[in-house]
Amino acid sequence: MLTQIDWQLIGFGDEGWGGVLLNAATVTVTVSLCAWLLGAILGSLLCWMQIAGSRWQQRLAAGYITVFRGVPELLVIYLFYFGGRQVLSSIGSALGLQGPFEVNGFIAGAIAIGLISGAYQSGVFRGAFFAIPGGTLEAATVTGMGRLMLFRRMIVPQALRTALPGMGNQWQSVIKESALVSVTGLVETMNQISTAANSTQMSFFFYSVGAVIYLIITTCSDWLFRAVEKFAMRGQPRTPI
Repeated sequence: MLTQIDWQLIGFGDEGWGGVLLNAATVTVTVSLCAWLLGAILGSLLCWMQIAGSRWQQRLAAGYITVFRGVPELLVIYLFYFGGRQVLSSIGSALGLQGPFEVNGFIAGAIAIGLISGAYQSGVFRGAFFAIPGGTLEAATVTGMGRLMLFRRMIVPQALRTALPGMGNQWQSVIKESALVSVTGLVETMNQISTAANSTQMSFFFYSVGAVIYLIITTCSDWLFRAVEKFAMRGQPRTPI
């Protein structure tokens, strides 16, 4: 049970951490959204390369997916943040520019997590494409639909409808992976929770608060994706369980 002092610690007054935690949660959602959208774009591109690309494009996509599914997320963030800073310093020195050269933690984290998410979302889109009944595409082709119209009116709507649950799962994963971006110094939820815990010497309390914040974000996200999925499936026959 929270004491009066504990409630003050998470309040929005001068002595409370509520305001900075709310700002940090906003940063978490923002960096996660950027990473998830980047992953969706990359995932759709990788899906196209695997399905309709040439042999070298298929191999390139397979290599990308293998690398970013196999390398730990934290290591990818380190490569983009600390490795990127070293690369920029080397380029600056070669051009005769004076340092120091810094990498923005938000950008590095969003790109790193987005690249990882893209490898997983490609599988979601690929499965959604193959879930489209072949007869539907054949019938559309027979009616004289061109490739662009077929893609826009038949493939995209049906594939997205099927991919929504998987995309929702990927969003939840990205939210949790965003906690790793704290290593770059970005003031997001995990970073701010650690700062509060160290400053007040109340680690258990503030890490519990952090768990609640992430739970609120993921639960609200789950409700949102369920609503979008229900809207997208309107008028579609449901298979009885």
